[in-house]
Amino acid sequence: MTRVAAVDCGTNSIRLLVADADPATGELVDLDRRMTIVRLGQGVDRTGRLAPEALERTFAACKEYAAIIKEHGAERVRFVATSASRDAENRDEFVRGVLDILGVEPEVITGDKEAEFSFTGATKELSGRADLAKPYLVVDIGGGSTEFVVGDDHVRGARSVDIGCVRMTERHLVHDSVVADPPTPAQISAIRADIEAALDLVEQSVPLREARTLVGLAGSVTTVSAIAQNLPAYDPAAIHHSRVPYARVREITESLLSSTHAERAAIPSMHPGRVDVIGAGALVLLSIMERIGAEEVVVSEHDILDGIGWSLALDPR
Repeated sequence: MTRVAAVDCGTNSIRLLVADADPATGELVDLDRRMTIVRLGQGVDRTGRLAPEALERTFAACKEYAAIIKEHGAERVRFVATSASRDAENRDEFVRGVLDILGVEPEVITGDKEAEFSFTGATKELSGRADLAKPYLVVDIGGGSTEFVVGDDHVRGARSVDIGCVRMTERHLVHDSVVADPPTPAQISAIRADIEAALDLVEQSVPLREARTLVGLAGSVTTVSAIAQNLPAYDPAAIHHSRVPYARVREITESLLSSTHAERAAIPSMHPGRVDVIGAGALVLLSIMERIGAEEVVVSEHDILDGIGWSLALDPR
């Protein structure tokens, strides 16, 4: 066993996994797994810079995570930063802050590398499932970007495009710092147009329609699953490897896009940090399912965070 600590810092949230990894058995045993909404990507699409208050929230979470990593005595730590910090002009300020707090430099990885980690994390435990046909299409709907990976035992094609739930919300649903409540049909159509254009780009290099199993990752997808199951609270065990039919995804997406902030906030399984961005995230998922003709989405709680953990165990640096 190797005790590893993986940190995934995205546009909307920062997450920590401390786990014992056993490459011989393919088992990754959680010791601590948590998520904090920090909205690091606040305003990045508009300004090109990380906002001071967003950096402050992120560094506060890093301090909390540093204490947990020390408590568990992780042997190896890796901090991966994704879309927001990749795009920002002042990302050096972010890098210095993380290094000071955690003692490791954040790796601002490419979208393709992000996709590889997501694929490994999501599919490593699916390979023995006879009921889930290969190849898989793994879709990681983040805050700033969405990663697409098609593969069986190995990645056959990957692409990252800028259609994350936060980016789509800020680009099309925010006016004078106020989120549309609910969005207008014209605003929804504008989001859909962006998504369809991005899917056209993805299909230039990734064989989406060859996939036989759609695996969905990250908060937008897991929240849709929680809503589909009418969970009284967010329950990772109930969500992990749940299967949501296309018709249910469409019904939930239409409901979210026609509801008010208060109505979405009242959903028992809804994280407060997702209330304003879940509609756009669900629409990304629905659009993907329609593009490839998916009858259902298999929902995974294991994603890029687990892939980062495995990278430390399988390829220690």
